[in-house]
Amino acid sequence: MPTTGPVLWALPPVLALAVVFLYPLALVVQESLAPGAYSSVFASESFRDALVTTVWLAVAATVGCLVLGFVLALIIAFVPFPGGKAVAKFIDVFLSFPSFLITLALLFLYGTVGMANGVWTDLTGAESGPFQFLTTPWGVLLAEITYFTPFVMRPLLAAFSQLETAQLEVASSLGAGPMRIIRQVILPEALPALAAGGSLVLVMCLNEFGIVLFTGAKGVTTLPMLVYSKAILESDYAAACVVAVVNVAISVGLYTLYRGVSRRVGA
Repeated sequence: MPTTGPVLWALPPVLALAVVFLYPLALVVQESLAPGAYSSVFASESFRDALVTTVWLAVAATVGCLVLGFVLALIIAFVPFPGGKAVAKFIDVFLSFPSFLITLALLFLYGTVGMANGVWTDLTGAESGPFQFLTTPWGVLLAEITYFTPFVMRPLLAAFSQLETAQLEVASSLGAGPMRIIRQVILPEALPALAAGGSLVLVMCLNEFGIVLFTGAKGVTTLPMLVYSKAILESDYAAACVVAVVNVAISVGLYTLYRGVSRRVGA
């Protein structure tokens, strides 16, 4: 049976992928192999600080998204209130928003000349308001939790929709309180969705660039920001490519973990 037909059909998309993605990626890897590039970058304090900042921000944001997403998903799924279905639909729409839009909204609220500081200065007559945290790591963390929480809520809401209400009714009839029902009935069913959503959020937080840039956080340099700084501001392309390769390696490893978890969940 001839097999050349499928091969010919697969050739154009493979070539397109190679030209658009694989070839530029190979150039980045090749540039990073410049003599002494890796040793120079790994020995620099700026790289170590950026790596630590990237990891702790990503981990802290993921934990925050898991906790907040679980609580909000519980309320939407199991607490009847007017507009509950509309809120669940809005979660799907929110996933399409660009990250800088959420950061811009936070700047309007809590920025130096934002609404909260404006209300404070109007009421007290002070020259400036007390809300100055957006330009700190905590501002970046708040923006990331705000933006990425729906990515945890979406799989949770899907998991909760498949949960048999009879299980909750039986547990309640046997005298179990709300916290015990959550701990022993709902949480075990939610763990796979939490793992999948958390893995995805962790990967995206590691690669987030727009939020850090738009908050203007001083002293907050992540790996993507370091790539930008090395390539655009310093024209040190070899160092920028080394940082990019490290960032890609971490992301691919975590994405592999995410896909494994997703397969187990059936997502």
